[in-house]
This record gives sequence, structure tokens and C-alpha cells, in this order.
Amino acid sequence: MHATEMLVAVLVPLGGMAMIFGIVYLMKRENLAMIEKGMNPKIDRPVPYKNLKWGLLLVGAGLGLFLAYMLDRYVLKDMDNPAIYFALIAIGGGCGLIGSYRVEKKELLDRNQGQ
Repeated sequence: MHATEMLVAVLVPLGGMAMIFGIVYLMKRENLAMIEKGMNPKIDRPVPYKNLKWGLLLVGAGLGLFLAYMLDRYVLKDMDNPAIYFALIAIGGGCGLIGSYRVEKKELLDRNQGQ
């Protein structure tokens, strides 16, 4: 067994355990901070517009995939470029998330002005 193989065999499990310890430690700190502020950490906090965000993300990704297919099929006929699919899915998903942000921001501003 080479030194690098032995090093990997030791460091990978240690890194995994350190990651799990860090996640648990940070979750405990978050719960303690919530208790100090008078909140109940066992109650799930509401996530407004969660469905809107996922819906716009998936619609944007679907439109990006459709646009990539159309470009690949009709515009870039002889070129074999799979990166266009990934790029346009990411662009479409990002546009969907930006749209979700704008809707949430507009709703929040309207709600604050009404008070």
C-alpha cells in the first residue's frame, strides 16, 4: 500500500466525521440562539412563496431545455455541443428564481406600504 493510498484511507473518514460533527454543532448553536430569543426551535418556520419559487425554477429550467433543443436542432445543425443544454437550463432556472424574487419583493413592499 502506497503512502497516498494510506493517507486517503485515513483522511476521508476523518473528514466525513468532522463534517458531521460540524453540522450537528451548528444546528445545536442555532437551536440555542432561538431559545435565547424566546422562539421555539421545534416549530418549523414558515417559508413564504416556497411553491412559487420551485414552480418558477422548474418552468425556467424547462424553457431553457426547450430553447437549447430548438437551437441544437434547427440553428446549430452540424455542431455537437452539449454544453448549451446545461447553460440554458441554468440561465432559465436563474431567470425563474429572479422572477420569484421580484414577485416576493413586490408583495412585501405592497404589504409594508399598506400598514
